[in-house]
Amino acid sequence: MNQILSVESPKKEKKNKIRNGGTIEIDKILKFFSIAILFFGVFMIGSASYSMYQGSKNASSLAKPTIYVLEDSATEITLQIKHDKNLSKVTYKWNNEEPTEINCEGKKKVEQKIQIPTGKNTLNVYAIDVNGQEITYQKQYTLQGDIEIVIEKEDPNVKITASGKEQLSYMTYRWDEEEETRVDINDMQTEQLIEVPEGQHTLTVVVVDINNKTQMQEQQVVGSKKPKLEVTTDGSDNFIIRASDEQGIKRIEFIINETEKNLINLDQVYPLEQRKEFEYAYPLHDGENKLEVRVYNENDVSEVSKVLVRK
Repeated sequence: MNQILSVESPKKEKKNKIRNGGTIEIDKILKFFSIAILFFGVFMIGSASYSMYQGSKNASSLAKPTIYVLEDSATEITLQIKHDKNLSKVTYKWNNEEPTEINCEGKKKVEQKIQIPTGKNTLNVYAIDVNGQEITYQKQYTLQGDIEIVIEKEDPNVKITASGKEQLSYMTYRWDEEEETRVDINDMQTEQLIEVPEGQHTLTVVVVDINNKTQMQEQQVVGSKKPKLEVTTDGSDNFIIRASDEQGIKRIEFIINETEKNLINLDQVYPLEQRKEFEYAYPLHDGENKLEVRVYNENDVSEVSKVLVRK
């Protein structure tokens, strides 16, 4: 019986071994890189999630309380302060009065009803949370009452005008915390002109009618003397402006013959020390010169002089 033996050549057998071994090595490499990419992806997702969490946490810690003012009626408002964290302090005040504090201990929301005072008044609200994030709110309200008070500056004085629906009994006024001055009225309206002390001061006016209804108004007023002003000629072709003020001259305006207007802004040219006394010469026109000169000091208090000069 014949037997046929299949014998492969040594070269071919060696080639197959190399091929099989290479396949095994590639599979191992692919598995390694797959696992590495998987771990890298998990790491990146975790890092991104942590960064988002930290960013959200930081943004939350910087968030401020929110202030809402609900106008219930013409005479009353409701103040609401809300936050996602506990509030530390909440206050409100009208104008420059002492602030009123609202109890907010351990609270994320507080609410307070407030009566609007008559006249023109500014509401100021302040809130701060446990992280030190604070916010302010300001709004002006005007409520017509039985008594109306108007305070107007008429340098170097201030004019107080008061009128009422009923006969006014008396008025008091005071500067800052000084003793008040009383003025009897016994009329439907009154007008008082009072001198303003130098510097910035708070004027408090109180008016009472015959029914004992009371209206108070406060206003910041800056008092200053008028600048000194002299307008002359030098005997030739110029007119001379001489101005002085302890606070310093801010600007000079002068008009010639009602048409030629000139403005000198001294505060844009000279330091304050050099503006307490100022002299300026300007040429005259041929014929008649109607001059109107006005100077302003640092508090915008002015003095005016009108002269007629012929050349």
